[in-house]
Amino acid sequence: MKVMHLTIELIVGFFLLVIIVHVVGRKIIKQVTPFTFISGIVFGELLGNALYDPKVGVGYIIYALSLWGLLLFIVEYVERKSLFLRGIFQGKPSALIRNGVVDREQLRKSRMNLNQLQSLLRQSETFSIREVAYCYLEPNGSISILKKPQYQKTTLEDFNLVGKPPNVPVTLIRDGKVLWDEISDIGYDETWLKKQLLSKNIVNYKEVFIAEWLEGDGIFVQTYQSPSKQR
Repeated sequence: MKVMHLTIELIVGFFLLVIIVHVVGRKIIKQVTPFTFISGIVFGELLGNALYDPKVGVGYIIYALSLWGLLLFIVEYVERKSLFLRGIFQGKPSALIRNGVVDREQLRKSRMNLNQLQSLLRQSETFSIREVAYCYLEPNGSISILKKPQYQKTTLEDFNLVGKPPNVPVTLIRDGKVLWDEISDIGYDETWLKKQLLSKNIVNYKEVFIAEWLEGDGIFVQTYQSPSKQR
């Protein structure tokens, strides 16, 4: 009898979820915003608790999922009508890099650090901050990148050029701290680093928010105080 009861609850829950996804929209699955993420957790909790609590019947499952689905439908409708409420429920993109300069305040508000930003850039096939003109953190946690013109994709066939071996950018300084292991790995030392920084009129490592080295393209520097010192 318990198996039959569980089977009925599973079938009812399954078809209710299918109906809700079709009514509310597929973005609850594909576009994972903070709101849709919480909604997914609540769906799972409602259905899971109902299935394994012997005191809960099919009526409870139908009521709970239908009510939550109705609330999602209302929110979806209101979002289409109101830009203000859309911003509350979906969130807004944050500009982490503007005009080639990392916005430290937006980075802080997004609860991110340089390591995480660089990791997201690499996952988007962008291995150096110097390549980026604008970078937006989307509400679903992904990033959108607009590269500087000289770094935008072209094919070698367009210019009849022979390809060169690619070089990976190396982070020399991050958050005012020198990464000596990275510098040693590329065969340089402190004297070389000081010379590179002096070429940008920088004498103190602690002034540097981010510094990268790319063989063949030189050093890229952004200081804490002045974006104008950036290459």
